[in-house]
Amino acid sequence: MITLTHGMVLAAGLGLRMRPLTETTAKPLLMLDGRSLLDRALDRLDSIGVENAVVNAHWHADQVAAAVARRDSPHIALQREDLLLETGGGVTRALPRLGPDPFAVLNGDSVVLDGPTPALARMAAIFDPEQMDGLLLVVRTAQVDGEVGRGDFHLDPLGRVRRPKELELAPYIFSGVQILTPALFEGAPAGPFSLNRLYDRAIAAGRLYALVHDGIWFHLSTPADLERAEASMQAGLVRALF
Repeated sequence: MITLTHGMVLAAGLGLRMRPLTETTAKPLLMLDGRSLLDRALDRLDSIGVENAVVNAHWHADQVAAAVARRDSPHIALQREDLLLETGGGVTRALPRLGPDPFAVLNGDSVVLDGPTPALARMAAIFDPEQMDGLLLVVRTAQVDGEVGRGDFHLDPLGRVRRPKELELAPYIFSGVQILTPALFEGAPAGPFSLNRLYDRAIAAGRLYALVHDGIWFHLSTPADLERAEASMQAGLVRALF
């Protein structure tokens, strides 16, 4: 079990599939049931005691800066990226601000609604830095309302992750919520790269794990996805704390 005091929200992406909504705003600033996706992610960190957060920004960075400036907690450091660093490069650059202990990383456009226990609290309760370089929150593909392709991962009985083989369907998709350790980034390249590069190395070492989400996850890739999520919230089909 660990205590999470630091976290990061990835808010720098271009949101190309969400156009035209993202032509004039950053994707994490889109609204869902009266609250921005970015604020929902930061609320989630704040609710479990994360005191310090990094938010990166590239597309419409001034808008993201204004949004985080309106918040009182957690304490937020804005990381502007003139060159889009992708997920791996963005977190690598933020490491000096994230401290020596495991930290949470959330996609700024990912909306996770908790089950009986907050998802990050469940993850922190089982996180073991002696065995894990990363712990991903995954969702059963059969429960996702939207296009998930062939899925992302398989899990063994202990929760260790593997990639699907060629032509193999994977039963789980990554939710955009994770706990990572600085050790995952040892030897990470400079500049832009995907976190998938580090996942694959951790998978090969048997040190990437996953926990299956017991609540709701909205797959928000296109305007139609956002419309479906908004309709579900407005109809009372799901209840969101964040």
